[in-house]
Amino acid sequence: MANKNSPTQDFVPIRDVKDGVVILNSGQLCKILLASSINFALKSLDEQKAILFQFQNFLNTLDFSLQIYVQSRRLNIEPYIAILLEQQSNQDNDLMRIQLREYIEFIRSFTTEVDVMTKNFFVVIPYTAPTIDFKKNFTNLLSSGKKFTQEKTIVEERLQLEQRQAVVEQGLNRIGVRTIVLNKDELVELFYHIYNPEDITGSAPMIQ
Repeated sequence: MANKNSPTQDFVPIRDVKDGVVILNSGQLCKILLASSINFALKSLDEQKAILFQFQNFLNTLDFSLQIYVQSRRLNIEPYIAILLEQQSNQDNDLMRIQLREYIEFIRSFTTEVDVMTKNFFVVIPYTAPTIDFKKNFTNLLSSGKKFTQEKTIVEERLQLEQRQAVVEQGLNRIGVRTIVLNKDELVELFYHIYNPEDITGSAPMIQ
């Protein structure tokens, strides 16, 4: 059983979020992409087969694992209501003003009775550096005079991670899925909602 006095950090396996990279307590690095969706059901049968074939080929080219995370949130309708209210106050036509007021009342009533949900799709790209047997290679490292700093190791790991990111972006782009890399603020918001599931409202970065 978890200790009630343990800090929250003990339950969150994230050490840091730096320059768009999530660093886990285990040392693993991750980049997270927000992916657009495809109206698969609206495609013709031939188009659906082509998409599935391309996606299968994409998965077969990968030599590393991926995680696909789907997040559902209750749509925050208040910003949209605020825009409508501003348009209503600026409307000179009485009939249009009445129609806008009735439309606003309809939207508020509808969203009160029905939870309007939005889904976001994320692709998690991990990278874990290979384990080095330091005991076995200690003598060689001393004799060669090589200096391996933590900073150099992080740079090399980030390069490997970025190469994986490029592969994933290109593969998804071939099937019509656009992606953007989450920045630090967007990553913090994502993990906040993951670890606070009771707060399911909010917005997500948009893919233009």
